[in-house]
Order: sequence, then C-alpha cells, then structure tokens
Amino acid sequence: MLTRRIIPCLDVDQGRVVKGVQYVDHVDAGDPVEVARMYDEQEADELTFLDITASHEERRILFDVVSRTAESVFLPLTVGGGVRTIDDVRDLLNSGADKVSVMTAAVKDPDLMANAAQRIGSANLVIAIDARRIATEGEDGVLVPSDRRPPTDPPAGAALAPVVIGETRWEVCTHGGREPTGIDAVKWAVAMAEAGAGEVLLTSMDRDGTKSGYDLEMLRAVGDAVTIPVIASGGGGSADDLAAALDEGPEGGHAEAALAASIFHFKETTVGDVKRALLKRGIPVRPPSND
Repeated sequence: MLTRRIIPCLDVDQGRVVKGVQYVDHVDAGDPVEVARMYDEQEADELTFLDITASHEERRILFDVVSRTAESVFLPLTVGGGVRTIDDVRDLLNSGADKVSVMTAAVKDPDLMANAAQRIGSANLVIAIDARRIATEGEDGVLVPSDRRPPTDPPAGAALAPVVIGETRWEVCTHGGREPTGIDAVKWAVAMAEAGAGEVLLTSMDRDGTKSGYDLEMLRAVGDAVTIPVIASGGGGSADDLAAALDEGPEGGHAEAALAASIFHFKETTVGDVKRALLKRGIPVRPPSND
C-alpha cells in the first residue's frame, strides 16, 4: 500500500481562512500565512489553498496571498479558485503553487483539462469535484426540486441518467456549490482523468463541515472508476473518519489522501496526532519526525 497523505485545507475568502458547514455560515479561522506555517510545523504532507468565492465573484484568485503562503512553507501547495485559462494555471505555478485545482472552468470548457495537461503536464493538475447526493437507498425520490434545471447542457457522456429509485447518484455543482450542472460525478471524474488530470479532489457537499464522516460510498464509486489518486474531502471529524476514507477494504473509501479543515483549524486535533492514530490502525503515513 502506498503512503497515504494528510492534507489540511485553507478555504480563503477575502484573504482570510474561513470554515463553514455545507458551504454556508463561514467563520474566521485566521490568516492564511500563519495557518499555513502551523501546518508546516505539524508536518502535514501537503496543503490545499482554495479561494472559495473567486469563481462566484468572477474574479481572479488572490495571487499575492498565494505567493505569501507559498513563501512561508516547505510542503507542497495545491491552489484553486477562479482558474479559467491555461494562463491562470501558469500564473499560479509561477506564484509558488505546486499543483493547480480546476473545477468550474473545466465544466464550462471540458477541453481545458486536456489542453492544460498537454502543455503543462498532468502532475500539476487536479480536477476538483463538489458533488451532492441526489438519490439514496430506500428513498421515494430525489432530494432536489424536480423542476430544477442545470444552467448549461452537461458535457457529452457525463450527463445524469434518469434517477432510479434506490440507486445512489451524485451531481456535480460549481461556483462554491451554488450551481447544479446535471453532470454525474463518477462519469465526470472518469472523463477528466482520461483528459489528463493528475488527481481528483472529491468533496461531498452534504458532509462538508459537518464532521460526520466522509461519504464513503461516493469515494469508493469514484476511486474504483479512475486510475488516478482520489483525495477525500468533506466530513472529516476524527482520525477514525480519515482512516475510513483511506481504507482499501470493502467498506472503506479507497482514497489515497484525506483532506480536512475544521478539526485542524480549531485545534480539535493535530496532523501529528492523526498520523499516530492512523499508524496504529496499520494505515501507512509519513510518521511525525519527533516520534
């Protein structure tokens, strides 16, 4: 089994780290540079920086904040939010990002990922997928209004099939979860992996900020469908939750990395403590150097 990664996430709004529940009710969690330094000291494996309002506000990401954050840490940094073009990807890499996460722009232009992979390389590209469960086992119908329509036609081959009662599906949403797309999350992950994405950052909108555990069913569905690493996001509330997401067993999430925010930002635990707990469970992670 490959070494698994523990990745704190900085959701940034107007230059400050924030954290909410299911994409609303955000509270301030500190200065990005200071928070990033804390995770560097805790020996996180990577750090993810997401400008969560850039796409919705139709602006570019805060490059100065990205640069200051990158300069303050020595761990790999993934940056996303407001990425629309290949030039944006290049600019972020030049600002200190090691990898760039793309979400809304890829939905608007499905060729963007393939073009970026060809010119820049897959190793630097992450496809971010925010997905909401639309049907669950035993339900009498879908969880979303039946008259809702996506703002644009889904890319060919990635549209949602008609919902079958008792069959679980997940719909991709963009603009910080504000816009439904009509795109099936599993099909979209496969399409973007084939286009050249190097990783999938998969967030459960239903679990985000709840600390109720990751959506393991969704993680397994995507992880088993693609050949690139999947990063679990949305719902991590304890070491047990991260262990379940990283578990390769039939009930595990089959993810190769686990992202969390609330439990780390508000000092409920540390990266080191989580890694020690995972090692005790037999999950291979890079151990803290002071152990």
